[in-house]
Amino acid sequence: MQNKEKQSSKKLIKLVILALLGTISLVLFFLNFPLPFLPPYLKIDFSEVPALMASLIFSPMAGVIVVAIKNLLYFAVSGAGDPIGVAANFLAGLMFVVPVSVMYHKFKRGVKSIVSGLVTGTIIMAVGMSVLNYFIILPAYGWFMGWDMSAEVIWASVFAGVLPFNVIKGIVVGLLFVPLFIKMHSWIEQNRMKFA
Repeated sequence: MQNKEKQSSKKLIKLVILALLGTISLVLFFLNFPLPFLPPYLKIDFSEVPALMASLIFSPMAGVIVVAIKNLLYFAVSGAGDPIGVAANFLAGLMFVVPVSVMYHKFKRGVKSIVSGLVTGTIIMAVGMSVLNYFIILPAYGWFMGWDMSAEVIWASVFAGVLPFNVIKGIVVGLLFVPLFIKMHSWIEQNRMKFA
């Protein structure tokens, strides 16, 4: 009986932590900046950092939940004006966060596995979002906004905007996250063991 109560208490604390990290992720999402040589709608933010923390402490699924909470909250506060952008942000977050978490949990939990995961996540996000933008996201935007999106325009948008943006975003977030991870590694491991 006491063990059951302990487990449900752990689950509740985990849910509260994930909700809190999702909210922090939303705040970081609003603190964004464009890159001068890319289209202004492509903005760098650090909202994946709380999802990365959750995925390292708990599991890849915890990272997915934080990314989902951030996007659901954004969808609610933005007045549901851009469902395609919200879906695209969710997918990009998954492609970036899940590989980092999987590599961290599968291999030796250290800086090497984090760097390998960040490189893998950046490549998967850059390639995956390029493919999705070419075949689904940009044509959907064209239809949704009533724009005439030719194959040439979509191709140029992917190669001059989407692909370099996701590579740069992965590198920038990685450069921020590695020193943060080094500082917080023992804390992450303590909490990982506590919630295991």
